[in-house]
Amino acid sequence: MIASSWFNQHSALLQDAIKAEKSRGFYTPFPENPKAYPAESDEKGKLAFLSKMNTDFDELLQTRPSRFEGEEISPWLGTGIGIKYPIFPDKLLVLQANQAGATWKNFSVNDRAGILLESLHRAQERFFEIAHATMHTTGQSLMMAFQASGPHAADRALEVLAVGYEQLNRYPESVSWEKPQSKTTLTVSKKFKAIPRGVGLVIGCSTFPTWNSLPGIFANLLCGNPVLVKPHPKAVLPIAIYVSILQKTLQEAGANPLTVQLACDTQTFPITRDLVEHPDVRLVDYTGNSGFGNWIEAQSILSNQVVFTEKTGVNSVLIHSTNDYAGMIQNLAFAVTLYSGQMCTSPQNFFIPQQGIETLEGMKSMQQFGDDLHATISGLLSHPKIGSSASCALGNDQLLRKRAEAQIQPGVTRWPEIPAAQNEEFPEAVLTSPTLLGTNTQHLPLISKEWFGPIVFLVETNGFDSALKTAAGLAKQHGMISCGCYSTDESVMQTVAETMETAGVQVCFNYHGGVYVNQNAAFSDFHLTGGNPAGNGVFTNSEFVSRRFFWVGHRFG
Repeated sequence: MIASSWFNQHSALLQDAIKAEKSRGFYTPFPENPKAYPAESDEKGKLAFLSKMNTDFDELLQTRPSRFEGEEISPWLGTGIGIKYPIFPDKLLVLQANQAGATWKNFSVNDRAGILLESLHRAQERFFEIAHATMHTTGQSLMMAFQASGPHAADRALEVLAVGYEQLNRYPESVSWEKPQSKTTLTVSKKFKAIPRGVGLVIGCSTFPTWNSLPGIFANLLCGNPVLVKPHPKAVLPIAIYVSILQKTLQEAGANPLTVQLACDTQTFPITRDLVEHPDVRLVDYTGNSGFGNWIEAQSILSNQVVFTEKTGVNSVLIHSTNDYAGMIQNLAFAVTLYSGQMCTSPQNFFIPQQGIETLEGMKSMQQFGDDLHATISGLLSHPKIGSSASCALGNDQLLRKRAEAQIQPGVTRWPEIPAAQNEEFPEAVLTSPTLLGTNTQHLPLISKEWFGPIVFLVETNGFDSALKTAAGLAKQHGMISCGCYSTDESVMQTVAETMETAGVQVCFNYHGGVYVNQNAAFSDFHLTGGNPAGNGVFTNSEFVSRRFFWVGHRFG
């Protein structure tokens, strides 16, 4: 069987991934530097993307759609890309998933793993095409789109396979159970089997259409569950390419290609709620705003679904002291500029003690810190090579409206507007800059929600203890995905660690160089903790996989 040969071919990769997941060190088989790939790869990927514009997407093995629709607009080109995708009734998608799942669950764990490992190998050959697709649907720069949708997304998918393979092989398939009793021995033959829960639904987002979706897709498939992939209507192409690769790999292995299906819709006629409410959908992975995420979580209680969510978080940076003030400012300036604050890990609230920040040059007031951060961001955005690449193009007018709304809120002061970056290659692109706003903890409701986009609040507090208490409270009540802390005092850092971990938050201490609070590394960092309202979809712990199946033990006397 070809799946078995693929497993043998890629088994060394899987074992390396299992070792890396346990050791928590740096590991990737997918280089993130584009120069590690053949020189012609970028041009080939760009041409492959351009060839798809203004056509019907025909790479899927899903037949007889009711119609084709497409709504994607390139934030860089300022125009629609014209690609249309097949639309299918939600009930038909679920029916076909059930039919495919009936055979997929009978594939061995090794064969499933072989098919999925082979699909990642094939996806690697299309990383640049996927990068251009991501760039022109999300507004990410080409470099970010390449890394996030290609190598980093594949890293997370492989990490899921490593964790899942261990979980699915935790117990023996069969055992002879023997219990000595008096002059005889009681013997029972037992067989253990991991049973998939049923149809999985993975709901994608508009900002990171593959990075956030691949873990759920691969976890479901490895555990024997068929999958419906429901992309955001504004960011379909990147994940559609992955789905097409999976379908063709499944078919070549003798599996039903509809084991994974693309479930497209439009903003006018959405199908997400109908799919979530379908009684045969037993697993839901969701990335998006808290309002809809909370509804999905409530729905799961009523229907006994298993749900994994990544919702919004009120991310914080706690600043006490630093021995590298310039390095801290440079690091934070890049963190708030990156992708125009559209990352779920982007910092929003900077808590600064009223007495100032302790530095080697003396105390720095909040005003001074804001001025220095403002100047550094300005220099970053005016850089001809880095500016537009870091800030990216906006594909959502709502971000500009929220930015303007934040600037007129009661209780805020404004730093001058920072000129946006320029990009001569894409004159139609809308770029923006972070807006810096000053406030204090008396205006707690203002900073208690996520202001998605390039909005930064510098929050003056009565002291560092007050700042820490406020940040921990926000995490517990509203959720937090990332938290940064700067301090030269070991006892302060220990207190911060203990306080924030109680609030379900992991902390990044004293980042000064080329690593940022926005970033989580596969095989080493957990994405989310599951310990606060920001969500429970932890990439990748054992529960992210093990809750997608259950164990049965048959006994034979």
